[in-house]
Formats: sequence, structure tokens, C-alpha cells
Amino acid sequence: MARDKRGATPRLSVRDQTLETLRRRIISLQLPPGEPLSENELAQELGVSRTPVRESLILLREEGLVQVFPQIGSFVSLVDLARVSEAQFVREAIECASLRDLAVDSAGIAGLREILKAQSEADAAGDVEEFFRLDEDFHRELLRMAGHESAWAAVNSAKAHLDRARRLSLLDTRPVATLIEQHTAVVDALETNNLNDADSSLRLHLRGVFEDVQRIQESTPELFSDGAAPRPGRRSVARLT
Repeated sequence: MARDKRGATPRLSVRDQTLETLRRRIISLQLPPGEPLSENELAQELGVSRTPVRESLILLREEGLVQVFPQIGSFVSLVDLARVSEAQFVREAIECASLRDLAVDSAGIAGLREILKAQSEADAAGDVEEFFRLDEDFHRELLRMAGHESAWAAVNSAKAHLDRARRLSLLDTRPVATLIEQHTAVVDALETNNLNDADSSLRLHLRGVFEDVQRIQESTPELFSDGAAPRPGRRSVARLT
């Protein structure tokens, strides 16, 4: 976030704070796909008026994270498979292309291995949220080392549905240890300056979400959408976390 001339981080408006909180809860699956959203209940829980909640839900609807059904209500959208695929295409294109510009040095490799170590510690502690944060750090660090950290904004803005799919995979299918092994393969290849292997390992890692989603969809198809908008009833999907 940009800082003002005195070096302080500007305070977010009530609307922006509300938007950030609701978006984070949706992506983290605290508000799972299909969850009904009550303006009154959310306003009371967050300690704000209904206005910033209503405005936030409108913006989240534009982002595809909320669906509104007249005379029924607002719901967290199902995970849109088309948006997952689009976001994966953007992410893979940017991250793999950036490897060709990556400046490999001992300090950079050491920094990546520190992240891998912290990921293993998070896995041992069963801290999925911390692992997910470190996973973001790992991929962002690859872009930074390539001189393309600013491209992370483009990746981040495209992947809300992808992030929900990735979190579902962490909860239900792919062991975290497998993800760490895949990250390690990328770092090992970079350390030996083998960009072809690094590229192959990174693509394999990023595309794994598709197999995860297929398995999750078979067991819980009600969490996913193929672009259609089914009309839900006022029934909450069981919380996933």
C-alpha cells in the first residue's frame, strides 16, 4: 500500500476495510461457496452500518465472488471453473516467462530456501493459513528476483477464484509436503542454472490445481460452477475451515 509524504500508511475507509475483510474471508473459505450473506448480520458482526457492507457486496459481485438473486438474497459465489482456468493461464504465462530474466545468485537462492524451511515448519504445525501466505511469498519472490515484482499485481487481481480452488486443494487433496517438494525442485534447478528444468517444474506445480479441482468436484460438486448461475435456497453450505 502506498504511504503518504510523512511515511505513514493511509487509513482505509470504512468501506475499503469492509471490502478487504469480506474478500479475505471469501478467499480463505471462512465464507465458503454458497454461503448466504445477510447485510444486517455482516454489518453487526463487523461493527459498521449496512451501507459499506452493501457497497462491498456490489464490488465483490463485479469481481465474481458474490452472486445476488432477486427476492432470494446474496450468496458467496460458487468457484467458477472458467475463471480458475483463465487465472491459471495468466499466472503460468507471467511466472514462467519471468524465469528467463531471473538473476540467480547465492543470496537469492538462500532466500528461497528460507521460505521453503518456513513452509516445512508451517506444515509440521498444521498451519494452513501460514503455509498459504508463504506460498504467495515464494512465487512473488521469484518475480522479484526476475525484476518483475510489479507483475504480481496482475497475477493477484486475476486469481480470486483460483485461490479458493487452491485452498480447497490444500484442505482436501494434495499434501502440503508435495507442494514443498515441487517448490524445492524449482529452486534446485535454478541453483544449477538449469532454466529448462526450472520452467518444467514450475509449470507442473502450477497446473497441479486442475487435478485437485477435478477430484474435489467429484466429491463436492455443489461448490463449483461452470458459468451457470443456479438459484440457491436459503441454506448454508457447511463451513470448510
